[in-house]
Amino acid sequence: METKGHTDIVPLTEEVAKVLERSGLRAGILCLFVPGTTATLTTTEFEPGLVKDIRDFWERVAPVSHFYEHNARWQDGNGYAHVRAQSSGPSLVLPFVDGKLLLGTWQDIVLVDFDNRPRLRTIIVQIVGEP
Repeated sequence: METKGHTDIVPLTEEVAKVLERSGLRAGILCLFVPGTTATLTTTEFEPGLVKDIRDFWERVAPVSHFYEHNARWQDGNGYAHVRAQSSGPSLVLPFVDGKLLLGTWQDIVLVDFDNRPRLRTIIVQIVGEP
């Protein structure tokens, strides 16, 4: 998955639902994992106003302009991205029944890429369930 970085929030619900459907499993749990230390997986309502609110939230909590020891050591400028990602985590576990994810009405699965540059992200999916 290609991302833009800079707290890019990418909807994944439709793709994940397709993977689940192809599995043929009817009930169980689905685990998503993003390798790396500057991205996270979560759920939210994927609505433009809320997407902006989420970006604004992260800028208040871990501002890009703050001093980060990581940047001083590596000079890569993405210390904020590491701090943001570790606060949310790289994985998400979701239940499913009758072959459908048990998401709330407005709940969407999203990848959030905090890094300071575009990235090519891999999302690992593992499904445990009953046929």
